[in-house]
Amino acid sequence: MNTKLVGALAAVALLSACANKPPAPPASTGTGAAAATAGPAPGSEEDLVANVGDRVFFAFNQSALTSDDQATLDRQASWLQRYPNVQVLVAGNCDDRGTEEYNLALGQRRANAARDYLVARGVSSARIQTISYGKDRPTALGDNEQAWAQNRNAITSVR
Repeated sequence: MNTKLVGALAAVALLSACANKPPAPPASTGTGAAAATAGPAPGSEEDLVANVGDRVFFAFNQSALTSDDQATLDRQASWLQRYPNVQVLVAGNCDDRGTEEYNLALGQRRANAARDYLVARGVSSARIQTISYGKDRPTALGDNEQAWAQNRNAITSVR
């Protein structure tokens, strides 16, 4: 009977602890508040990712740009024209199917397709470096179509 009583008291104690609200955060003194709400620094990697989009995606074994890819790259070209001192790296990636050699070549074709589109939109080719990582740098883990689709990309990053 004592065990039941102790168990009941423990349950009541747990329930009452869960009912307590956490303490309110301390009032802001104003220090750092503007930085927290200002967003990413203009022309930064974070700005590119948050406000423009840093990647385009490809179909299986393809390096052709879709209309969605072109829209993303149009935004990137406009962003790059706004920040003429920013240099970028376009990295081509593949899913993990296929040989290392094939995926390195396909990743390079994907990076080149993105670079060529940006150059055609007025971005100086001297500002864009390309690289292929093939299947060595997956952005999504898994052996299914959803993960593979995320890994077939070209990612633009600020250098």
